[in-house]
Formats: sequence, C-alpha cells, structure tokens
Amino acid sequence: MIEPGAAQLHFGSATQLAGSIARRQISCLEVLEAYLARVAALDGPLNAVVVHDFERARDRARELDARTVPGGPLHGVPMTVKESFDVAGLPTTYGLPEHVRNIAARSAVAVERLEAAGAVVFGKTNVPRLLLDWQSFNPVYGVTNNPWNPALTPGGSSGGAAAALAAGLCGLEIGSDIGGSIRVPAHMTGLFGHKPTYGLLPLIGHSLAGACSPTDLSVIGPLARSARDLDLALDVLAGPDRADSAVRYLLPPARSTSLNGTRVAVWAQDPVSPTDSEITAQLHALAEFLARRGASVRFARPSIDVAAAFDVFLRLIAAAISVRFSASALAAAKARAQAAPDDPSPDAVLDRNYDVPHREWLMLNERRHVIRRRWQAFFEDTDVLLCPPFGTPALPHDTITEQRDRRVTIGGQTVAYNGLGFWSGIVGAYYLPATVAPLGLTRAGLPVGVQIVGPLHGDRQTIAFARLLEEQWRGFVPPPPFTTAAT
Repeated sequence: MIEPGAAQLHFGSATQLAGSIARRQISCLEVLEAYLARVAALDGPLNAVVVHDFERARDRARELDARTVPGGPLHGVPMTVKESFDVAGLPTTYGLPEHVRNIAARSAVAVERLEAAGAVVFGKTNVPRLLLDWQSFNPVYGVTNNPWNPALTPGGSSGGAAAALAAGLCGLEIGSDIGGSIRVPAHMTGLFGHKPTYGLLPLIGHSLAGACSPTDLSVIGPLARSARDLDLALDVLAGPDRADSAVRYLLPPARSTSLNGTRVAVWAQDPVSPTDSEITAQLHALAEFLARRGASVRFARPSIDVAAAFDVFLRLIAAAISVRFSASALAAAKARAQAAPDDPSPDAVLDRNYDVPHREWLMLNERRHVIRRRWQAFFEDTDVLLCPPFGTPALPHDTITEQRDRRVTIGGQTVAYNGLGFWSGIVGAYYLPATVAPLGLTRAGLPVGVQIVGPLHGDRQTIAFARLLEEQWRGFVPPPPFTTAAT
C-alpha cells in the first residue's frame, strides 16, 4: 500500500487526507494511528488535546475501513473538536472544575454532521474558562501553548483547536466565535478559519447548560490548514437543526472566483483601536499585490461611526455572555458600574451591560440593525473587505492578572485587554461572515492573518477569496518547532 509522506499526513488538508483514503492509498486506521502517535509524542508541552477518546476512535476507523464505499466527504479524516461541543460519553466543562462530571448524553448537531460525513473524532481541545479570554487556560486542563512559541498563547477561545491543527495533531477542527474566538486563534497560529453568517450553522449541543435558544452573536465554524477545507466543512455543517427541518438555506455563489476584477476594500488601521505596524504594513503589501493581479483595490470602510459601532458590539456581547455568569459575578459587575457610571473604558462598558434592561437592549438592537444596513450598502459595490483580525500577533501568557486589569501596548499605546476585540467585534456584531487567511510572518517569525469580510450570507465569497490568496499569496506554513518532529 502506498502511504502518503509524513508531511502530507500531518500538515496536509482534510481534503487531501480524505482523497488518499478514498483512493485506498492508506486506511482510515493507519491515518488515525499516525495522528494518535503524534499526539502522544508532541502534545505534552503543547497541551492542546485535553480529552482523549482514542479507543472509540479506533473502533470507528476499523468500521469505516470495512465499508466498501466511502461514507462521505470526510471519510476517515481524524479530527478533534473544541471542548465546548458535546460529544456523547465525554465531559463538557467550559473549563469549570464544578462541571468535570458533566458527561454528554448526546453529541452536538455539528459533531453528528461531521461524523455522518465520515470524520473520526478522537478528542477535544482546550478552551479558556467560560470561553471568555484571548488565551486558552483553565483550572481543569491547564495552559495551552502556541506551537510557534510556547511562551505565547495560541489565542482563545478556540486556542486548543488552533494549536492542535497548526502542530499537525489533527486533520480538521471546529470552534466557536462570539467575539473572535475562531478568527483570533487562526490569526495567531497561521491557519484558515471561518466565522459564518450568524444563524447559518446549528448551535444545539454547544451550550454548557443544554440551552436550546441560540446566543446572540455566537456562531460555530471550522478551522483548517486549507481554505478548501473550509468550503467542505461549510457544506457538511450548514443548515438548520432538526427542530427547523422545514427550513432550507441556499447560499449565493461567490461573486468572483478570480483576483482579476474582484472589488476589494482595505481597512488596514483605525484610530479607535491601535494595530501593530507590521500587520498594517503587510496589509498594504497585500493590497499592492492584489492591484498588480487586476483586482480593483481601494482603501475604504463602511460609512459608520466606528467608535459607536464598537460600543454597540461591547454592549451586545456583554448582554449575550451574561447568562454564563453566576449571580455573585453579576452583582460585582453591577457594583463596579454604579461606582463609575461615566467611565468610557471597555471594561466599564461591559460592566454596565451585563444586566441591561430588556427595553434598553431592544433600542441597542435597533442601533445594531441600522449599522448593519450600512454594512450591506457598502457591499453593494464591494466584494470583500480586508482588515486585521486582531491588533497584535500572538500575546505572551498571563495566567495571573485578572482579565479586567490586563493591559497591552501596541505602537506605544496602552490598550485594555478587553478592548482588543475591536477588529473582530466591528464585524461580528453585525452578523457578517468573515474568513481569516494567513497574511505573513512578523520580523519575530510569528504568523499574522488577514480578515476577509463579506456581505450577509456572502460566506462563499469570503472563502473563495481565501482560496485565491492561498494559491497566489500565502498558504498555511507549519510552525518550525513541529516540522522536524518525527513520530
């Protein structure tokens, strides 16, 4: 049997892996064992795959190998999923010690769809406590390190997912994103990631309390080593859950499938929130490249009050995540808000809106939809908008300082840690799809990404543009510490 090389197995795309299995160049079990051996050899210091389900995965791989016809487009692809997704028989804790015995009775709809497409889920990846941090550490599973530099975070909250995928420990991943939790880890580890249009992918089974109602702003979506895999995963995952089975989604095709003629807007920096100069410079370099390839490039953004639009995001996300907080945590936030009613800082804005009255939320939601319509008007003559996913490359770990007390310096400016969600929030608050693709490396050798934003339900367009960048600008590059590691 002709077996693909180690690089193709560990760092190839899920599409390539499925193709090799379908052509019977390698079996499902052989691919799985290659990944399990790599996890055993390399994940110790990385700490990305924190829940193991190896024996059940082996049984599934054997069952798939026994089939005479491949079971779906992900047939035999070994993958992990973010810890926050229910997988039948495994714990879902959100990083909380009090939930270590919370064993899922049924898998999330997304996991069921991945397995129906042939995926072999062999474990779960690390998250921050309550999925609310740009890092991925918690008192249950500890700290996950960035495969490019262990002194740095791989991002959050899908940080374990990104670290595992970038290090070649799995073939595909699925994360979630309410304020950048897919996009930021993809940016910090050099991956592709897709935040879908709000409501496109089912959230059932991605809730610590087993909630049925979708959380405002929250979506699930894939992370991958290739933009082609994002398309494949979207095909597998998109569509309403079983309770809305009469509904059907028909995404419009990409408006353009060539760089030549694509209408591109570039928003490389903004005074509301500082951006690292290397990220801005690389976005300018990309803009010049696209113009040489025939794209119609302009430096532009929607006609909105950017500071006000970011304020809307902060207030909406505070209301959305408040359900995860204990009564004592909400009381403490309310006391802080009352003590500083005019404080304009991001943390104070969050504190004032964790327990926002419903009438006030309705007025806030109206502001959201007014701004959303301006985004839609912007995309009438623009195919994609390119902007940073985050203001800095990967950050150093800080597991000691309280989140609200952390500060980050960008270009000489001090920024509140909880204000770093500017670039992800200015998009996510308005339900828009956004794909992150590799942009380049900093002088320190760290990956940074570009956020490709499209109109509502323009998911095919943003992913199609990411594929063009993968082919003509830059694709996934494995982190050097893991390229020579043998298993």
